Amino acid sequence: MQLPSPGALALSMVIGLVGFALFVYGKRRSRVPQLVAGIALMTFPMLTPNPWVMTGVAAVILALTWFVSSIGI
Repeated sequence: MQLPSPGALALSMVIGLVGFALFVYGKRRSRVPQLVAGIALMTFPMLTPNPWVMTGVAAVILALTWFVSSIGI
């Protein structure tokens, strides 16, 4: 098993912190989209060692969260 680069580790930490913030916000405000997005952002960096893929997946999750919350779900 190959260890991820230091940049990938730092990026996964930042994405995980954003996910944790979304999770706490969703839990306190009872907002399901933010809660689910927070859980997804905290867990998927463990499965993707490539920083570019990690950034793309995080951007898609955040864009979907923004879209779903903007239409009022």
